[in-house]
Amino acid sequence: MYPIVRKEKLADKIFLMDVKAPRVAKTCEPGQFIIVKIDEEGERIPLTICDYNRKAGTITIVFQTVGASTERMQYLEEGDSFQDFVGPLGCPSELVDTDIEELKKKKIVFIAGGVGTAPVYPQVKWLHEHGVDCDVIMGSKTKDLLILVDEMEKVATNLYVTTDDGSYGFHGMGTNQLQQLIDEGKTYDQCIAIGPMIMMKFVCLLTKELGIPTIVSMNPIMVDGTGMCGACRLTVGGEVKFACVDGPEFDGHLVDFDQAMKRQQIYKTEEGRAMLKLQEGDTHHGGCGHCGGDK
Repeated sequence: MYPIVRKEKLADKIFLMDVKAPRVAKTCEPGQFIIVKIDEEGERIPLTICDYNRKAGTITIVFQTVGASTERMQYLEEGDSFQDFVGPLGCPSELVDTDIEELKKKKIVFIAGGVGTAPVYPQVKWLHEHGVDCDVIMGSKTKDLLILVDEMEKVATNLYVTTDDGSYGFHGMGTNQLQQLIDEGKTYDQCIAIGPMIMMKFVCLLTKELGIPTIVSMNPIMVDGTGMCGACRLTVGGEVKFACVDGPEFDGHLVDFDQAMKRQQIYKTEEGRAMLKLQEGDTHHGGCGHCGGDK
């Protein structure tokens, strides 16, 4: 069992938990994810690691209530436990394997949207701990939905907060803020964007136009987290990839966002899964058992 040692409500339907998981905390790196399961009846839920404390043996997760299992999770309190807490899974951020001195020469900007702020935070914190500067643009629809602002301010070189409705910080989206910074003379060598699919798509359209290499996290489309269900199948540079085993991070300029978003909608129905099996042929994964692709 994996006990919850801290719980905090960050915003409406958004919660943070510190979970005691020493083996995961010992080896995890920024960019990786874990899978939690409340009990025998609970679903497997993939969540990107928000933070970790190797000494205390804890992993910080942030989740938004969007379904039955996350709805149940919000009622867990400090002292309660998860039956399963598996990880670290996925590939670490490419920043971790890059020479520190080379990173220090780069001008890096992160763009975080909504709950995507949670997986951005450990990467920015890691850079800060290694003496690497970076700017962060983080936003949400309204002020009330902003999360981890104080934490991010401590580790980002420059923090730009945006809200769609103008209730706090810059009035507009992350792409609008990035464009304004570029217009003011800022230059960037790399962008890392994490957030809703539609947000990452438009960030990539802009950064491609600006000539800024961009990494995105496809964690939002993961379901099973092991490559069995096939929900996170996507096309990257013309090749079939699966976010949970090949990612979750990819070159954003090579991701076919329109196909991935359309597939997510189709995948929700039994008829849609059957159609995907027919269309995708030998590259289709159906380990979820719903469409017969595992037979």
